[in-house]
Amino acid sequence: MGTALLYDEEMTKYKLLWVDPACKIEVPERLIVSYEALVKSGLSDRCISIPAREASDSEILLVHSELYLEAVKKTPYMTLEDLKEFTLQFGDVYFHPNIYHCAKLASGSALQLVDSVMTGKVRNGIALVRPPGHHSMHGAANGFCVFNNVAIAARYAKQKYGVKRVLIVDWDIHHGQGVQYCFEDDPSVLYFSWHRYEHQNFWPNLRESDYDSVGKESGAGFNINVPWNNVGMENSDYLSVFCHVLLPVAYEFCPDLVLVCAGFDSAIGDPEGEMCATPDIFAHLTHLLMNLAGGKLCAVLEGGYNLTSLEQSVCQTVHTLLGDPLPQLANLRGPCKSAIESLQCARSAHRRYWSFLKHAADPPMTDISTKHIKSAMEEEEKTEMAEEERCTEGKVWPEPPERLCPPVCSASVLPDDVACPDGLKRLSSSKDLEPLLVSKLKNRFRTAAVDGDGVTTFSRLYTLIEKLVANEIRNGLVLVPDVAAAMMCVVQDLISDLVKRVLVVCVGKEKELDYVTTDGKVLVVQISSEDSEEQRSKYYIPVCLKKGCSDTSGFIQAVLGLLLPLGYEYNPDLVLLVRMPGSGVVDSMWQQLIGLLQGFAKGHTLVLMQVNEKACMGSTASALLGHPAPPLQDLQTPFPEDGDALERLRERLQADWKMLQTTS
Repeated sequence: MGTALLYDEEMTKYKLLWVDPACKIEVPERLIVSYEALVKSGLSDRCISIPAREASDSEILLVHSELYLEAVKKTPYMTLEDLKEFTLQFGDVYFHPNIYHCAKLASGSALQLVDSVMTGKVRNGIALVRPPGHHSMHGAANGFCVFNNVAIAARYAKQKYGVKRVLIVDWDIHHGQGVQYCFEDDPSVLYFSWHRYEHQNFWPNLRESDYDSVGKESGAGFNINVPWNNVGMENSDYLSVFCHVLLPVAYEFCPDLVLVCAGFDSAIGDPEGEMCATPDIFAHLTHLLMNLAGGKLCAVLEGGYNLTSLEQSVCQTVHTLLGDPLPQLANLRGPCKSAIESLQCARSAHRRYWSFLKHAADPPMTDISTKHIKSAMEEEEKTEMAEEERCTEGKVWPEPPERLCPPVCSASVLPDDVACPDGLKRLSSSKDLEPLLVSKLKNRFRTAAVDGDGVTTFSRLYTLIEKLVANEIRNGLVLVPDVAAAMMCVVQDLISDLVKRVLVVCVGKEKELDYVTTDGKVLVVQISSEDSEEQRSKYYIPVCLKKGCSDTSGFIQAVLGLLLPLGYEYNPDLVLLVRMPGSGVVDSMWQQLIGLLQGFAKGHTLVLMQVNEKACMGSTASALLGHPAPPLQDLQTPFPEDGDALERLRERLQADWKMLQTTS
C-alpha cells in the first residue's frame, strides 16, 4: 500500500526575528535537512507524496479555544514589537508574520496523513512539519508549538472515521503536556510519553509530568509517563521501556490507529536531550509499533535540534515505514539503574489498570518522584557531572549502516505437490551436499529414512540458508515431514559453519531439544504447556503457559516481556522459528510473532513447519512478506499462574540477561 510523505517548503518560511536564547535552536534548517536527507538517500522517491493543506478553523477548534485561534489569526498583521509583546504571554515560543500560515499547514498535514492512512491510500506515513505541536494547549502556545498537530489529528480521526481507540506515542525528549491535558480524562486515547524530567528540574518543570500522573476520572490508566531522571539514556533504556511498559499496555488497549509524536531530540548529540540513543534505535521503535492497529501508523515530526542526528533519525524511521530490513543493535547492556527505577515506577502506577502489568513490582524504596526535589547544591553537583561526563552535544557516533534490501523478500522450500503461496519464490535449485553431511542426515532421520527426495529437500534448505546469510534472500518458509528432526538438523548440521548466533523460537512441545549448547552459538526459547522449571543452561529458556500456545494473552505477554528483550540482548544473525504440530497458536498471534521477530538478524527469519500444517501457509507467507498482522482483539486477562511463572522466570534469568530487568 505504500508510505506517505508530507512536506511543504512553506513551513520553512518563518524564523526567530529577535534574540531569545530559549528559542534560537528552533530553525528552518530542521525541516530542510530532514527532507534533503530523504531526497539524497532516495527514500523520498519510494514514498507516496501527499500535498499539504491548511487545517480549517473547525478542525483547529477540535482542540483549541476560539479565543486563542482568533488571537493567533491576528499575528500576520502585527509589527515586530507587537509580535514580541504577544509572545510574552506564552512560554518558550516565538511568533512570526508567517507562523499562523505554517501552523495551519502543519496541522493540515497531519490530517492529510490520517486521511491517507484511514482510507487505505497508504499503509503508513510521516509528516515533516513545522511548527511542532505537542506542547500547545487549549488556549496557549508553548514550547515552539502553536497548534497541537497530533491532538487535532486524534480527534479528527475519531470524528471523521469513527476510530474508537487511538494510541499516541510521544518519544520526544520533552513531555507533551498539551497532549496529556487534552486527553487525560478520555479512555479512548492512550497517551504514552517518555521525557527528560530530572525530578521536575527539566522543562516544562511540571509535577504532572511524573510517573504517577495516570489520567483522570474515566481516563485513569490511559496516561503513561516515564520520566528520565538522568541524561545519557541509551538504546537499552529505550527498548526496555517499550518491552516492559508501552507494548504490553498497547497490545491490551488494541488501538485502531497509532499516532507518533516523532521528536528526535531524544537522539544522541541533541543539545536539549543530552541522551546517547543512536539514530538507528528509531528504526526499531517504529518497527515495534507497526503490527498494532493493522499497521495504521502516522508519524508527525516534533523536536530535534542536532541537525545530523535529526536527519539520520528521520531516515531510519522512513526506512522502517517502507519495510526495509532493520539494522542490528549490538552491545545492548541492559537498562541503567535510573531507567530501571523509572520503568519500575511506571509499571507499578499502572498495574491496577492493565492486566498485563498486574504482576509488576512495588515502586523502589527510594522515592524518585517530585516529592523530594533535590537541593540547589545537589542540583549543581549533578549539572557539573552531566557536563563533564555525560554531555553528548559534541559526541561523535557512527553513521547508521546502509539498509540493503535483498533481491528476494521471501523464498520457500516445499514438496512438489504443494503450491507456493503468492509472493514467495519457490527455491528449486540446490547444490549437492557433502557425503559426510548426507550420512549425518540419514543417521538423524533413521526413524523416517531419508530417500532421494529427502536429501533434495535438505539440499534446498541448506541453499536457502546460504542465501539468507549472503543477504540474497530476506526470509524463508520450509515445509518438512518431521519438523523436530529438521530443527535439530538445521541447528546441528546445516548452519554450524554459516552463522555465529542463532535464535531458535520453538512454538509447542518438543522434548528432544538435545542440541542445546552452552557456548552461546544457539539460544533456544520454547513456549509450550510443558511445565519445566529446568534451565539446562543460560541458552535454553522454557516458557510454560497453562493452556499452552492457544492462550493468546499469555503468549503475547511472554513474547513482549521475555522473548523480545532476550532477542535484542542476544542479537542473533539468524532466527529459526519452529511451529510444532498441534501447537494451537492462533493465526493472528502467529503473524504477530513473525512480524515482531523480523526486528532481529536484519529480518533473516527461517520458518520451519510440518507438511500437515500447510493450512497456515497463507498467513505465514503474509507475515514474511511484511504485511501487518491482524490485531489481537479482546485479549482476556492472562491466567494468574502464568503471570506468576513469567515473573519467576524473569527474576531467575535477569542475572544473565540484563534486558529482562524491571526492578532496581
